[in-house]
Amino acid sequence: MINLISIIFSGAVIGVLARFFYPGAVHLGWISTIGLGIAGSLLAGLITTRGQTGGQFHRAGCLASIIGAVVLIFLGRVLGLTM
Repeated sequence: MINLISIIFSGAVIGVLARFFYPGAVHLGWISTIGLGIAGSLLAGLITTRGQTGGQFHRAGCLASIIGAVVLIFLGRVLGLTM
């Protein structure tokens, strides 16, 4: 239960920071912001571990997670998704 709460909290922090650092307005609600932060952390984790399986999944650093979330915002805008 504590792990789930920490995932939601860190997702919110990462999502808010990614929205802050992305140039231009990003119109997302709180749930979407939390999802963006969690997805950015997962993307950064997959890139930093290079998709290796068989080992433990290491959490990416905060900076890498923010960069991953910013990349997701950019991809959403390029693909025409509303963000």
